[in-house]
Amino acid sequence: MDARSDPLDDRAQRVLEFERDWWGHSGAKEQSIRREFGWSAARYYQVLNAVIDTEVAVRYDPVFVGRLRAVRDDRAQQRRTRRPGFTGAA
Repeated sequence: MDARSDPLDDRAQRVLEFERDWWGHSGAKEQSIRREFGWSAARYYQVLNAVIDTEVAVRYDPVFVGRLRAVRDDRAQQRRTRRPGFTGAA
């Protein structure tokens, strides 16, 4: 089996499936992350970001992974362009 056809490992698949279940929902996600994975929210997002940067994740679910990448990139751009001390409130 070559690297291009490697399957998504179990942990990466669980993270993507968990994120898909939460997509567009609100609630106690941090508590669910701790219950499901035993990780802090910060660790979960580190793992999620590493997963969505892999080609195997793109092959697993190209539309969802692309959407997650776009959201991440938009948020990063907003952080880079935010003016110091600006809250956005009028």
